Amino acid sequence: MSDLNRCYKVLGIEPGASPEEVNQAYKDLAFIWHPDRIPEDNPRLRQKAEEKLKEINHARDELRSFQRNTSKKTAQSQRSQSRTQPHNTAANSRSRPNEQAKSHHQTNSARSDLSGGDFRGANFKEKDLSGRNLSYANLSQANLSDAFLHKINLQGASLYRANLFRANLLQANLRDADLRETNLIGADLSGADLSGADLTDAKVGVNDRLLVKLVGAKLTGAILPDGTIHD
Repeated sequence: MSDLNRCYKVLGIEPGASPEEVNQAYKDLAFIWHPDRIPEDNPRLRQKAEEKLKEINHARDELRSFQRNTSKKTAQSQRSQSRTQPHNTAANSRSRPNEQAKSHHQTNSARSDLSGGDFRGANFKEKDLSGRNLSYANLSQANLSDAFLHKINLQGASLYRANLFRANLLQANLRDADLRETNLIGADLSGADLSGADLTDAKVGVNDRLLVKLVGAKLTGAILPDGTIHD
């Protein structure tokens, strides 16, 4: 049995399952096996739950990595195909104004599509990435402090240990994103969709003081910093 098939088996899903199915299976099993659900006077069972949760986490991470790499290869293939297309002749380039506008719009759209990209450790401090598509991109340990990320698409993206200090994430799509150990202090997540996101051990405040704006944010099924799952 391959490692990937073993991961699918651990999560109880069929090979080739979608990212949404992987995350749902993970959330269900994490809820069942979370050690905090086991009484403290039963150390044997708590240890078993901890080992099981590690196995579940590993399976989820491996499948997420595989799906991000697959998405990245698909995006790279599409870009490669677009670069190999023949250039327009001078006659064809003299298109009507509405066709030129359409071509300009398509070019800008392509530039904004960074889905599946590998940006590990990248420095995006104070950059404007609003409206960009970074779904399933790898931004682990990237510096996004004070960045403007209004309506950015980060669905399924890895932001593990990324720095989002004072980042503007108004109405951002963070569904199923990996936000473990991410620095979110001072970030504005008003209206953002965090459904299914993993915020385990994320930095959201000091002591008992919450320092993240979450007005109107969606947290359905999200794993909160303390490991609990939001209803």
